[in-house]
Amino acid sequence: MTSVDSVGQVPAESTAEQPAASDPRRWWALAVIAVAQLMVVLDASIVNIALPSAQADLNISDANRQWVLTAYALAFGALLLLGGRIADYTGRKRIFLIGLIGFAGASALGGAAVNDLMLFGARGLQGLFAALLAPAALSLLQVSFTDAKERARAFGVYGAVSGTGAAIGLILGGVLTEYLNWRWTLLVNVPIAILAAVAAVSVVRESKAHGDTRYDVPGAVLVSGGLAALVYGFTQAAEAADGWSATSTITWLVVSAVLLVGFVVWETRTHHPLLPLRVVLDRNRGAAFASSLLIGAGLFAMFLFLTYYFQQNLGYSAIKSGFAFLPFSAGIIVAATVASSLMPKVNPRVLLVVGGAMATGGLALLTQIEADSSWLTLVLPAEILISLGMGLYFVVSASVALAGVEEHDAGVASAMLNTSQQIGGALGIALLNTFFASTVTDWLAEHMGSGSPEQLAAQASIQGYHVAFWIGAGFIGAATLIVLALVNARSKDLSTEGMVHAG
Repeated sequence: MTSVDSVGQVPAESTAEQPAASDPRRWWALAVIAVAQLMVVLDASIVNIALPSAQADLNISDANRQWVLTAYALAFGALLLLGGRIADYTGRKRIFLIGLIGFAGASALGGAAVNDLMLFGARGLQGLFAALLAPAALSLLQVSFTDAKERARAFGVYGAVSGTGAAIGLILGGVLTEYLNWRWTLLVNVPIAILAAVAAVSVVRESKAHGDTRYDVPGAVLVSGGLAALVYGFTQAAEAADGWSATSTITWLVVSAVLLVGFVVWETRTHHPLLPLRVVLDRNRGAAFASSLLIGAGLFAMFLFLTYYFQQNLGYSAIKSGFAFLPFSAGIIVAATVASSLMPKVNPRVLLVVGGAMATGGLALLTQIEADSSWLTLVLPAEILISLGMGLYFVVSASVALAGVEEHDAGVASAMLNTSQQIGGALGIALLNTFFASTVTDWLAEHMGSGSPEQLAAQASIQGYHVAFWIGAGFIGAATLIVLALVNARSKDLSTEGMVHAG
């Protein structure tokens, strides 16, 4: 059977230099790849806990703080498909090493940031190198383990690392911020990446595809530029005096629309599309991608605002904030395990709708928080609802995204699910942060002089959280309606292979 590369294209000829199944170094290679994947996953959560400290240290405005998260997610999500193609045709080991060294350099740059722009740029570079590193790692696993049972074990390890990485990141981010400072949440990547690169030189074997090696660089530029312009337009809406009607806001939103429409038109005409439109036009895959975009928008923003609520309103330390999120990670793992056993027996649309409804309810519950709310009686139940719902959703949607997909499109379908989650998260954080900032500004203007500045600021932030959580609940509710209306795949149609790719 022809192998599928990490972005879903069948290599023009069989891959060269595939390591033999008997190669004893393949398990050491798995260890190196798992460490690299853990670093990439960690970086999505470890910085969240440190963000309030970084914002205060570098005097980052409330409107711009979201760039610390969105710069990484946008670069990672928008370039992930291109990164997979580059790895397959340039050499997976070579790109894996470049990704590790580049990630280390970008992390060092971010840890040494002297202002907000330097930090934002470093985070964008981290996302760029992660977009090279992640698909290269996945492809190396695929070609390193040729025995079906060994490959299943290897992907099981890879999936476990992806699933637990977020929880580890929350705790590690709290510990580093609490006992060192926020900069170490970035600097910690440097020794890890360098050690992994040194080990990879001797234990990971090169492989690459041959044949037509042209890349869709114009497509990558159009979609990346369009998404960046969209996020910047959201940021301008929060900063400009006229908000959404400001000339700068409208200009950037128009630029975004032109670039994204140009991307769609280009993808229909190029012979080597970054995203073959046939992949997203299938009703099941389209529903999985669209709902993942909305889920990412609601979920990523939830983490951002809860982090600030814990540290600025409830007075939690960074490490206590990390532990306050742990039940969420535990709920994801439990629900994902349950979902795996239910998928062969229960209609996937039912599981997706139940998961989406639970998460929507959890976010709606968070709209009830006040300045002195109890974590145990209010935040914890909300976390449990959201995490159990998302655990169901993630596993099932990953399989729905591969339902009925042709072999040569399987990689791009699974990668697109990850891409949609990352881009949705970036857009959601930017949009909800804009609504948060405008809500706070409007509330303070209306209540000026009715209390001390500290009390007013605290209450204004609570109002902003309420608005953000309601919009987040709306995003996840809309995602639930999409899968209810469009998904018609049956249990027997689903593939379990997508779970690792979309993790």
